[in-house]
Amino acid sequence: MPPSGTRAVCDQYHFDPRRVIIGLFAASGISASVMKFRLPQFISALACLLVLSAAGGPAHAAAQPPPQRTSVAVLDLGETEAGRRVADELSAALARTPHFDLVNRAQARAAARGAGYAGSVNLTLAGARDLGASIGCDFYFTGEAQTLLRASTLRPDYYESYASLFLVSTETGRLILWEHFNAESAAPDEAEKSLLAELRARAPRYVEMIAKAQAAERSERLTARAREAAAGAFEDVPEEGSPAAANFRAPQPYRSLRPVYPSAAARAAAEATVDALVEVDAAGEVKDIEIMRWAGYGLNEAVTAVVRQLHFRPAMRDGRAVPVRVLLRYNFRRPHEEGKR
Repeated sequence: MPPSGTRAVCDQYHFDPRRVIIGLFAASGISASVMKFRLPQFISALACLLVLSAAGGPAHAAAQPPPQRTSVAVLDLGETEAGRRVADELSAALARTPHFDLVNRAQARAAARGAGYAGSVNLTLAGARDLGASIGCDFYFTGEAQTLLRASTLRPDYYESYASLFLVSTETGRLILWEHFNAESAAPDEAEKSLLAELRARAPRYVEMIAKAQAAERSERLTARAREAAAGAFEDVPEEGSPAAANFRAPQPYRSLRPVYPSAAARAAAEATVDALVEVDAAGEVKDIEIMRWAGYGLNEAVTAVVRQLHFRPAMRDGRAVPVRVLLRYNFRRPHEEGKR
């Protein structure tokens, strides 16, 4: 017979396990004599299995491994005191995430300086990976933050506090996120106070972006072999004058297109170089683009958009069209300086 607790639950819901099991036996063509002999043992075994399953559930859940720890560093956001206060606030906000380990700010600063980092936000993938490895973190934030007095002909002088944040993955060297936000007030303390409040409100999004980047990186590791095999179909454009350059002609775009200088870059007066590694197939069409040197401020997106519009005369080797990888470089300068050149 099943335990009394099992019978009590069944009776509460007007459920008789004997009738259900007899019906199942009968539907299976088992004789009444066999049912009479085996039914009590079967019910008891079934009740034991249910009890053991319920007892084992929580223990099984408790045996699950804890979430993977993620090491995050926040570098100084410029050399100003305002920049350091914003960096301290960002570090404190991220430290509230249970599975984050925040690198000590002084240690991160010393490691970055030891690696020769001077605050650039225009890094190659290799340079970004090396910087993160020197710090000893999985992800890091860099950028700039300041509080400045602004003059305007349309309003009284005011103070602007702003932050330009760049989130970088050490594993890939890629720029995961960039954003620029600000706050204004008649007093510098009030402007900075509003900026810090906005920063705290944005911190959960940074945690989410790190989680998404980790998921994408895990997926890339699983498909690494397939991607390497596909990339093997494209040869790198050889250096001019090298033996491999004999009887080779690089791909040539049918027309030259310039990327748009984004409004976000204009507001920040950003000047940078963006390198894109482009796969061009044997028909002269763009198949894939990877940003090898990033800059933020919408410049990466501007380069990707313009490269997608390009069509090439295909690369030729020994008179035959071949698929290749070519590095395209785009230099961005502020528009008024571009006009002087």
